[in-house]
Amino acid sequence: MSVPGKPRALLVMDESSFRAHFDRARLDRLAGMVLLGDPIRIDELDSAESLEKLKYADILLTSWGAPQLTAERLHHARSLKAVIHAAGSVQGLVSDEVWRRGIRVSNAADVNAIPVAEFTLAAIILAGKKAPFLAADPAAAREGWGHRNGYGDLSNYRRTIGVVGFSRIGRRVVRLLDTLDHAQCLVADPFADPDEIRRAGGVPTGLHDLLPRCDVLTLHAPENAQTKGMIGAAELALLPDHATVINTARGSLIDPKALENEARSGRLFAILDVTDPEPLPLDDPIRSVPNILITPHIAGSLGTEILRLSDFALDELARWLAREPLHAEVTADLLTTHA
Repeated sequence: MSVPGKPRALLVMDESSFRAHFDRARLDRLAGMVLLGDPIRIDELDSAESLEKLKYADILLTSWGAPQLTAERLHHARSLKAVIHAAGSVQGLVSDEVWRRGIRVSNAADVNAIPVAEFTLAAIILAGKKAPFLAADPAAAREGWGHRNGYGDLSNYRRTIGVVGFSRIGRRVVRLLDTLDHAQCLVADPFADPDEIRRAGGVPTGLHDLLPRCDVLTLHAPENAQTKGMIGAAELALLPDHATVINTARGSLIDPKALENEARSGRLFAILDVTDPEPLPLDDPIRSVPNILITPHIAGSLGTEILRLSDFALDELARWLAREPLHAEVTADLLTTHA
């Protein structure tokens, strides 16, 4: 039974996420707002014990490791009114039943966008100098700064950056590009308001007009049926020689074989923080391409950055309890246009 005036909350996430999200101060703050059971956290919603706890939960706080909220599981969630996700996308968490039931959903994607945008800016700057690729080139190690053959113009001055997807992360990247001296930022997103793009410092541009003009192409589109493989052989062929492709969004946005072919030829470069599949098998041929740098999905929140997500989720919980508007409410329609 619930205590009047104080809703029951259940944390649904794996143990490593829980340890990263909640130190003593944040647990105390949470306990001051809601009723917590014992244990306060579960990582599955199929056992009889978990379903019994779910039955009385008014609100779920979720993160990485939470199972999908399917119709079968939600059948037991008789009191559930809200889900606050202390991480990024909820695409793998929610189901149509969540929307049918009118359960409110919020996530910390806006906050998680901060380190991804910062990582992307760093990748763009390093791409301008081709630093990761020169660092791995034995000839550059022998000859020093004089070895520049095959890398194009090693510069971050008057660069043209193409941003695909004016998402939470994409728009942050556009604003951060003001750091670069006289950089031009072209933005391709059929769903974005052109005036919003201009206010952020970008130039609205169609994808196929954008590609031939890019020194660097950075991807920030959502993953869905329309965007899968959106950067294929034809699109990559439009990029100028020595351009760099950066992907911190979803691996499925790029045709990996087409990218491998262009990079292996020496024409293009790439910095990939996401791959398809993920993790990429150790024997995948794309790993052996000198012009491709692969990082292990580290652009998003890690370490102390995760506490920023926790604080946002707790603030959002406080707003929900006070019946105030949520700052990051998610709807079914939003999932089709946001990464």
